[in-house]
Amino acid sequence: MFKRILIANRGEIALRVIRACHELGIETVCVFSEEDRDADYLKFADQAFCIGPASPRESYLRSDRIIAAAEVAAGKEPSLETDAIHPGYGFLAENAQFADQCRECNIEFIGPSAEALRQLGDKAAARRLAKKARVQTVPGSDGVLENDDAAVKLADKIGYPVMIKASAGGGGRGLRVVRRSEDLKNTLNQARQEALAAFKNDAMYLEKFIERPRHVEVQVLADHHGKVVHLFERDCTVQRRHQKLIEESPSPAIEHRTRAEMCKSAVRLAHTAGYTSAGTFEFVVDRRGKAYFIEANTRIQVEHPVTEMVTNVDLIKAQICIAAGERLPFTQRDIKSNGVAIECRINAEDPSAGFRPCAGTIERFRPCGGFGVRVDSHAYDGYRISPSYDSLIGKLIVHRPTRAEAIACMLRCLDEFVVEPVKTTIPLYKEIFRHRRFVLGRFDTSFVERYFPS
Repeated sequence: MFKRILIANRGEIALRVIRACHELGIETVCVFSEEDRDADYLKFADQAFCIGPASPRESYLRSDRIIAAAEVAAGKEPSLETDAIHPGYGFLAENAQFADQCRECNIEFIGPSAEALRQLGDKAAARRLAKKARVQTVPGSDGVLENDDAAVKLADKIGYPVMIKASAGGGGRGLRVVRRSEDLKNTLNQARQEALAAFKNDAMYLEKFIERPRHVEVQVLADHHGKVVHLFERDCTVQRRHQKLIEESPSPAIEHRTRAEMCKSAVRLAHTAGYTSAGTFEFVVDRRGKAYFIEANTRIQVEHPVTEMVTNVDLIKAQICIAAGERLPFTQRDIKSNGVAIECRINAEDPSAGFRPCAGTIERFRPCGGFGVRVDSHAYDGYRISPSYDSLIGKLIVHRPTRAEAIACMLRCLDEFVVEPVKTTIPLYKEIFRHRRFVLGRFDTSFVERYFPS
């Protein structure tokens, strides 16, 4: 097992990894920007090093400074080197070059191999891999689009509406829906420009747009000894502009047959890719219950606590143990899904003003509690929300035997949760959890825009 791990991230995920490491008897090293110098969670790390100013480009995205911090930490105690780096999610978590750099410096990257990151991180390459693994994908281009004419020809063949996606994309950037042939070329150009600015890569691919689907993902764990298991699915259909808001497990809308096929497909894909570590394989499910693979997330995800609550498996500890070369201590048959878990992302955003980010200082932070309730957060009284980073304040997760009980528990928790004076997404969630279509489980990815347009 590792003796010391550096955490190349910030906020609630940094705190989550610190806790897992300490339970495993592993020392932790945190890196932080000048903006995060006074962050409370840094007190729980064994060592902490400043790596630059507030801008992520000059701090959390600087792989050279992160690796230097790992080496400096080892220098204080030469007999105790920094064995590994945990990237959390976001920032460098899916950066194949960073994974290579870590391993070249004899520091284990807690995640998949650089090759798997490249294969599955590129959406066009992931589609090709899915076909090799006999996993159904949405009809579309076999690889990146060569030119505009190729896009027009393919769109005419598979039929409108179509979706243009950035091959290196994520978070909805470089993504466009086109409903008319006369709009395709102009929209493609806009998507390319956005992708180039966001990812320095304007390669695009095209696929059939599935109208009003559900968005469901399957969590997997894979060790270095050839064992791959799934931990069932999470339904992340409630989202806004491709940004997830609410996640739950199990999905309230898919049949056992669809669930079983998706889980088997995810395991096959992981095997085919030679995948190791925790990962997620995402699907869209159409109104007839047909599931199509769309992309892979080669990291731990924000919503991982949902799976932890229903399976009682600590995914962060599992990631660490896999990276250390240990075998998964359970088989597929050992993993059971019990009850219902639901997560809300508590963001510092104003839903009534187009989800405008709300930077500022939290004067009162009173998280809820009670049986089956979990709050993952790094916030506290006096915590300053920076405009430089993601607006996530924390995650509220509830676990109950049935979905109806989970919804009732969530509503009680949302009433108790106090974050003042900054605006948050809590009022929106109170409306969503009382909405008839949500309660019945009858919603799709357009649910928020359709029923909460303001």
